[in-house]
Amino acid sequence: MFYQSRSRRPLIDHAKGVYMWDVDGKRYIDASSGAMVSNIGHSDPRVIAAMNEQLEKASFAYRLHFENDAAETLAYRLSERAPGDLERVFFVSGGSEAIESCIKLARQYALAIGQAQRSKIISRFPSYHGSTLGALAITGYTPMHAPFAPMMVDQPKIPAPTCYLDHDDLTYHERGLKYANMLEAEILKQGPETVLGFIMEPVGGAATGALVAPDSYYRRIREICDQYGILLIYDEVMTGAGRTGKYFAAEHWGITPDILAVSKGLAAGYAPLGAMIAPDRIVGPVLDHGGFIHGYTYAGNPIACAAGNAVLDVIEEDNLLDNAAQSGAALKTELGKLANDFSMIGDVRGLGLLLAVELVKNRETMEPFDAKHMAAARLVDIAYDKGLIIYWRRTRGGYRGDHVMVCPPMTITPDQFNDIMDPLRAALGELQDELTLAGAFA
Repeated sequence: MFYQSRSRRPLIDHAKGVYMWDVDGKRYIDASSGAMVSNIGHSDPRVIAAMNEQLEKASFAYRLHFENDAAETLAYRLSERAPGDLERVFFVSGGSEAIESCIKLARQYALAIGQAQRSKIISRFPSYHGSTLGALAITGYTPMHAPFAPMMVDQPKIPAPTCYLDHDDLTYHERGLKYANMLEAEILKQGPETVLGFIMEPVGGAATGALVAPDSYYRRIREICDQYGILLIYDEVMTGAGRTGKYFAAEHWGITPDILAVSKGLAAGYAPLGAMIAPDRIVGPVLDHGGFIHGYTYAGNPIACAAGNAVLDVIEEDNLLDNAAQSGAALKTELGKLANDFSMIGDVRGLGLLLAVELVKNRETMEPFDAKHMAAARLVDIAYDKGLIIYWRRTRGGYRGDHVMVCPPMTITPDQFNDIMDPLRAALGELQDELTLAGAFA
């Protein structure tokens, strides 16, 4: 194989619960759930048994030849849990495919109802929506977007609601409205008749580091989309399947988007699986207009959907939504305490077990470290050597800013917190010493 870079990691031997072991016997705690995927932990025997049972029945059934019970059952269960009228499910293999599906369904809906002039999807900057060209066109993360920009139709962006960086006299409620109203301004700039939809992560993922907007933001965004006849698309690839303490993050604010994408925790790493969920008021006209011009070979794969059903069973049987909410709040408190000892911690944020720590040169001004120091990446490497797996990204659009994601599986319990906090504290101490010697704080 070749990877994204020349750096290499040890060979995995086995994994169980929140822990993983390499072939040399070293134990790691998976405090990022891989890439925020392994929501129910590793190697749960109930999921393995369900997948084996499906394997013995049929390993593959192409959706144009057969329907399969695993996919139909999971679709029904997802429609029961989805907000509002989101009741029709289209399965895919991952997050990027789920986002592509949302974009294509939105466009085909506009064509079906005679609004062919609508083609623009407004998104936020920073944001991340996937690695395919369509998903990259609506992604606001410059290093990933820029190399391929000539190959895409770039889509309009508005600022993400980074209220924690603002220095003004507005209340938190007012800041939420300020950022939401930027959507209306962009719609008017583009021409409302040309705008197809607005896509957002209800809680930011890796591009913004678990960013949560003020409550006022969510309702106002919904109002603006309704006012201009624009589809509101929620990217719950990372937030869905329970990570924030609700099965879908939209539930925290009582919002029903027009289309929703989910993946990652849907099958929790046991199989590649994602889904688009939409209402019949959108799906129906598309099917009546000649059908949905889209699809993937593994859409509705019975093995993947069997895994998805078993993962949902585990979430329900083990009450993992409540644990994500309670353990997430407790872990966030523990992470917040680190700021007392490390002035380079500028912010601790998130919801449930989708948490992030932002590193800054100056906490008062929130000035980021010079990009050359690669502070977050270095913290990840130091922590890894200590048996702690966390995840890093740039906070300010891809080229500047540093944050690490701390997102353990939803099975984490407070008695396991020390396995995260002790190596993290030690890693922060080493990083602070390195940055001081390098003159990063000057």
